[in-house]
Amino acid sequence: MADADDKYPEESGRRRFVKGVVGSAALTGIGTAAAASINSATAPTGAGGGIIQYFGVENTAGPAPRGMPQIPIEIDDEGFLKGVWPEPETVTEQGREITVAEMQLGGITYSSEWFQYCGVQTYPGVEPDADQDNFLRYSGSPPYEWQQEEVEPGDKVNVEDFSDYETWGNGIGESGLGKPALATWRSQDVPASGTMPVQIIRSPRIQRMADRGDEWLSASTEEGFLANLNKCTHFCCVPGFKTLPDSAKFGAANEIYCQCHQSVYDPFSIVQLSFVALPRPEDN
Repeated sequence: MADADDKYPEESGRRRFVKGVVGSAALTGIGTAAAASINSATAPTGAGGGIIQYFGVENTAGPAPRGMPQIPIEIDDEGFLKGVWPEPETVTEQGREITVAEMQLGGITYSSEWFQYCGVQTYPGVEPDADQDNFLRYSGSPPYEWQQEEVEPGDKVNVEDFSDYETWGNGIGESGLGKPALATWRSQDVPASGTMPVQIIRSPRIQRMADRGDEWLSASTEEGFLANLNKCTHFCCVPGFKTLPDSAKFGAANEIYCQCHQSVYDPFSIVQLSFVALPRPEDN
C-alpha cells in the first residue's frame, strides 16, 4: 500500500505484507502453539483480548515492535472529521453476555480491540458503548505553529483547516507531503489520563493510494485524510509527524518520529499487522 514514489516499490507490496504479519507475530512472541495459551490468559477477565489483525502505519526503524493502528476516517456534511466507530452490540462469549464494537470495513474486521494496548484498553472512550460522538478534536499545546494560531484546543477538526495541504511545510523535511495536526478522539469529559491521542495527516499521497482502488484505503480514508492512534508501540510515548528538526538525524524528517527511543513510522505505508490485545477490564 505504499505510494508509487515512496521508497518501497509497488510490486513489493506482498513481501511487505508478509513481513508485517509474520514479523509482528514473532516480535510479540506469538506462535501457533502458543495461541491457545495466549487466549486462555487474556480472555477470562474482561472482554476482548487475544490475537488481533489490524491495519496500521508501518514501523520502519527503532525498537517499536509493530505499527500504530489506523483510525478509519469519515467526513460529515459540514466537513467535520470523525473516527469511524462500529455500532456496539451484545453477544454471548464463553457463556456470558458482553458488549462489543466491530464491523466489516474494507475487507477486514475492524473493532475496538485494535486499540487495546498501552493501557488504552482501560480508557473510557474505548468502551464499545461509550457515550462519545466520535468527532476528532484538536489537542492542547500542539507542536504545529498553524494549529497554535488558527484553531483552539477542543475545536472539531474540519476539512477547511487543511486547504493548503498540498503545499504546506514547516522547514522539517519536504514541503507538500501533507499537512498534520494532533487531535483527540472519543475523549470528551474524561480524565487527562484517559485521553486518546491521534495523529492526523492530510496528504495528496494518501489520496493517490486510495484512488488506486485499494479496498482498505478506499474505505478507511477520505479526501486524503489519514489518522492513527498516536501511541508508540514500544513504550507508549506520543510521536509526531514533522514535529522535531532532530528527526532528520534518524532519517525520519518525512515520517512519524518518536523522540523517546527513535522509533520511526511511515504514514505512507499502511500494512496489515497483528498483536496480542489486552482485555478490557470488567465494568465496575
